[in-house]
Amino acid sequence: MEWGIGRYERIAEQLLPAAEVVVDQAALQAGERVVDVGCGTGNAALLAAERGATVTGVDPAQRLLDVAAATAADRGLDVTFALGEAADIPLEDDGADVLISVFGAIFAPDPGAAAAEFDRVTAAAGRILFAAWIPGGAISQAVRLNREVVAEILGQPPPSPPFAWHELEALTALFGPHGFSASLTEHSLSFGAPSVDEFMRIEGENHPLAIAARPVLEGAGRADEVREGMRRIYEEGNEDPEAFRITSRYVVAEITRR
Repeated sequence: MEWGIGRYERIAEQLLPAAEVVVDQAALQAGERVVDVGCGTGNAALLAAERGATVTGVDPAQRLLDVAAATAADRGLDVTFALGEAADIPLEDDGADVLISVFGAIFAPDPGAAAAEFDRVTAAAGRILFAAWIPGGAISQAVRLNREVVAEILGQPPPSPPFAWHELEALTALFGPHGFSASLTEHSLSFGAPSVDEFMRIEGENHPLAIAARPVLEGAGRADEVREGMRRIYEEGNEDPEAFRITSRYVVAEITRR
């Protein structure tokens, strides 16, 4: 998946409140070394830098790193941005006092490799905090519909359920062998627009997942089918009769050494 396509920066604006929650919960101290994994356009990395931390933002999409670096320069913040991913972080051993990730680590294709890498770069007294979506709700259902139809068109089996980054038992099994314990706090994030159609337009024109799926759906003549299915899901989940608003739940996981 190429996250640099589209304009993820438009989507990232909607996720800023979750970045604020993660950074606030991290209770950063001035001078702490922070790495933001899957930093995208820099929401959490920039917030951490504003709190006086020494920050490195890591992402596999160079275009998003360029956007983040330009924003940091505009705001007079000193942040290092580097290519990397959850299982390949360009830091030395014990190079981070705090590792954060806002809906980034959850896309790691190999959770076990990501956990091992988090262990490697996190200092002995360090801590890890990341945000992870709780399955369910309109957006989760719409994304699942899109993925299932794309898989069907490509002759692939239905997508397997992703790793349960939102579940305490799964996180304990993942990080426990590295000497960590886990705790969770639950939060919610609302997405709004003047109408369902406007929300779908913004997502369709900007979100990398939607843009990557479009040629497959259009090539098979099923784009309208999926669009109407997603519209029904969003309309059923709409919380604002005068416009459009839906709410997604997520957790912030805090992983600390025992």
